[in-house]
Amino acid sequence: MAVRKLGVLTSGGDCPGLNAVIRAIARHAVGNYGWELWGIAYATQGLLKRQAIALSPHHFDRQSLDPLLCSGGTILGSINRGDTLAHQAEILAGYQELGLDALIGIGGDGSLAILRQLAEAGRWQFIGIPKTIDNDVALTERAIGFDTAIHTVAEALLSLGSTAASHDRIMIAEVMGRQSGHLALQGGIAGGADVILLPEIPYRLLELCHYLQQLRDRWQRRYAVIAIAEGTHHPPEVTQGPGSLGEQLVQAITAQDPTLDARVTVLGHVQRGGNPVASDRLLAAQMGYAAVERIAAGASGEMMAWQGGRVVSVPLEAVCLQSPTLVDPHSLLVDTAAGLGIFLGDRSLTPWRGSACPTH
Repeated sequence: MAVRKLGVLTSGGDCPGLNAVIRAIARHAVGNYGWELWGIAYATQGLLKRQAIALSPHHFDRQSLDPLLCSGGTILGSINRGDTLAHQAEILAGYQELGLDALIGIGGDGSLAILRQLAEAGRWQFIGIPKTIDNDVALTERAIGFDTAIHTVAEALLSLGSTAASHDRIMIAEVMGRQSGHLALQGGIAGGADVILLPEIPYRLLELCHYLQQLRDRWQRRYAVIAIAEGTHHPPEVTQGPGSLGEQLVQAITAQDPTLDARVTVLGHVQRGGNPVASDRLLAAQMGYAAVERIAAGASGEMMAWQGGRVVSVPLEAVCLQSPTLVDPHSLLVDTAAGLGIFLGDRSLTPWRGSACPTH
């Protein structure tokens, strides 16, 4: 069936670059194929409540689209709560009532899995685009929003480093990443962290404190910056009490060595905000263009992925069956961090259990 009316939605947590994808889809789908484009408000809630925003030229011209290239967040809104599948019948009916011929969904692994299930039940033509600052969606080396989040984390660590140096302190930055440490690792290296703690690599408190003492006594470095992913597993000697992981680590470090003065900053949702950096805008443009091309070719049940320096399509079923992509403790990037003298914990205790991407 020829496509006349295309829908696009953003689902799950927001991140920089979503609006840039919407812009790319609009300029290609409307400008080159002449389709109607409708933005579905607040993900599947828009289908449930029949809420859609016209993105076609008569309602939303190119001059209105252009600012989306550099703006953070999503003009369509997004949700990451609620039992979507409990309302499956009404969502499927909403898709039909809006008269959609195909749908592009921009989401993380959880959102894409739900959208895939809905698409199969409703026999929708559906293409997914991965986005997440955690960069843990399977089968893609990069997801929308990750590069900008790296920049945000790196800038925060550099700022913490200057105040740490002024007061001879250890500054701990808690970074997002519940099950994968890509953001803490890459943001930590780029931001000059001395210690990077990840969910994938265990560490021992005594070894960490010894490292901090060595910085001070051997290298005359009287301050340090620690990046810790929020999903990091503390060793038993760190009390699992109230407070964030970073706060627990502060208490453990100062209890082990009272001469070490430590503070914590939880970066929180600032990592999801801000305007997308150039590399995210480029990725958004290519994935948005490629998704429209796959729709035009009649494809469905696929996700656009970044592999080997280009956008490819992969079966969405394969993405959903894969485990989330974790940091490979023996990758070149981790080897680089270790070679630069960054404390990472004990990599020998961690077998590689992630999926095939990212490869760098």
